[in-house]
Amino acid sequence: MENILADAGPLIALFDRDDKYHETIKQIVRSRRYRFVTTTAVLTEVTHMLDFNVDVQVDFLTWVMVNGLDLWEFRQEDLPRVIELTRKYRDRPMDFADATLVIVAEKTGIHSILSIDSDFDVYRLPGKVKIKNVFREV
Repeated sequence: MENILADAGPLIALFDRDDKYHETIKQIVRSRRYRFVTTTAVLTEVTHMLDFNVDVQVDFLTWVMVNGLDLWEFRQEDLPRVIELTRKYRDRPMDFADATLVIVAEKTGIHSILSIDSDFDVYRLPGKVKIKNVFREV
């Protein structure tokens, strides 16, 4: 099982049956090819977007709790890197959750992500290493 990063969009789609990517993301998760890693910033974004139904928010958090995701701990000493990335990608602009995922990639060596956004096609790791978006391969 390969460790990959999980952005908010696919997680929202997984728990929102009306999302156009719901079935595709569900198939990816059910394939059990990946172990998903994310941050609390992404969890915050997902629960905010799932605020249309408290039961759906609880379902999502329960799924996370029973190992749907591994949570990477964001630390205060990571803030300078967030600021640096935010400035570098100001033309996108890079949001806080995306910055935390790039930092996870830098610190863990996980260079694959599941994202429905095109932002990760632009973001680069040190040495101009691209983060591979597995959603683009589906």
